[in-house]
Amino acid sequence: MIGNGALELTVLGAGPAYTDRPGATGAAYLVRDGATTILLDLGQGAFTRFAGAMEPSRVGAVVISHLHPDHFVDLVALRHYLRYQFEPVRRVRVLGPAGLAGRLDALHAEPGFTAAALDIEDLRPGRVEVEGMPIRVARVRHTDDSHGFRVGREDAPGLVYSGDCGRAEDLDLLVRPGDTLLCEVSFGPGPVPADAEHLDGPAVGALAARTGAGTVLLTHLQMGFDEAATVASVRARFDGPVALVEPGDRHSIG
Repeated sequence: MIGNGALELTVLGAGPAYTDRPGATGAAYLVRDGATTILLDLGQGAFTRFAGAMEPSRVGAVVISHLHPDHFVDLVALRHYLRYQFEPVRRVRVLGPAGLAGRLDALHAEPGFTAAALDIEDLRPGRVEVEGMPIRVARVRHTDDSHGFRVGREDAPGLVYSGDCGRAEDLDLLVRPGDTLLCEVSFGPGPVPADAEHLDGPAVGALAARTGAGTVLLTHLQMGFDEAATVASVRARFDGPVALVEPGDRHSIG
């Protein structure tokens, strides 16, 4: 527990759908506020680090941004763990786009597969709470049902997570001055191809500058893009702290 109302972010996975970076795993970000913990996304390979960081059955909720496997597929590992590691079965709350349970059930051709250990709730724009931790939800352009999140109280610096996002302006209503922005930067210093619903460094830098973000943490950088050039492209438009996150990183927010 950090105290003083601060959040703690632990990066469990920050990778895109594919990468040649050793040790990279799919998106997964653990956020703690005192005794309450939530997990933002749980992509490929991230369950191992999740289990190393905490007892997974104790998480307040897993919050899934959208239905691309690099953001949710390790819910399969979590389901198996809850189902077979404990007697009786333990359960975890999962908030995600409509159809999440059906995707997991279809993957195994087993109706009810997900419901055996995961309590799925559909995400909608607005405000939800997990054990008293407020989360604001906003739709972003990427898939038909993609979301960004702001975690934390309105009267204190919070964490804004972009998920995957093809239009930076969709995140404007989430960011409060002083917030930490954990933002995808898939196409590095840019430009983003016309048919790709993702962001690049210039778009992230402009977003942070116009919303008054306090810190920018970059994630989801695709294979082949230079890290230093990506960070520099954000700093060219935003004069606050900027860093590219790695699995194992920990950041205090607020």
